[in-house]
Amino acid sequence: MILPVYAYGQPILKRRAAQVDLSDESLPQLLEDMWATMYNASGVGLAAPQIGQSLRIFLVDTVQLESEEEGGQVPAGEGIKLAFVNAEIVEEDGDDWAYEEGCLSIPHIRGEVERPEGVTIRFQTPDGVAHERHFTGVNARVVQHEYDHIEGVLFTERLKPLKRRLVSRKLDKIKRGQVDADYRLKFVRG
Repeated sequence: MILPVYAYGQPILKRRAAQVDLSDESLPQLLEDMWATMYNASGVGLAAPQIGQSLRIFLVDTVQLESEEEGGQVPAGEGIKLAFVNAEIVEEDGDDWAYEEGCLSIPHIRGEVERPEGVTIRFQTPDGVAHERHFTGVNARVVQHEYDHIEGVLFTERLKPLKRRLVSRKLDKIKRGQVDADYRLKFVRG
């Protein structure tokens, strides 16, 4: 089922999410709904708090960004499509690099965010298998962005102060439900 995406201003987006019980029988349906919701909104990542679930789960699909051509966001064969459960960042490494980010919970606002070029993350897959993997480039960027969601951090908090001031009115409008998107949004007031 396609679920509404919780918009900026929803308190759940600012809370650190809880560990996931992998034996929970509702987990497979939740993941299926999350994938459907993410693709319906044309996203490359989605975290459980963005659909109103304070759980340490997020999805990443950068395979859809792969390009055979030079200048593609992700080189062919290097995209990832994974569900991360109970993730914890082990290490961030490399130089910080700026890249324009957006967020399904914050439609029509984009901004350059500096993040380290690499991340090592420990997580489980939905079947309970533990992994520790290192990602770089756009894959690392999306993983870090989605990980922030389960920590209660939004990309707008990582913008430079001037840019934060420039988008503050737009953020207030989103909080008040005065924004349109090509997918369903759930606002604070309803």
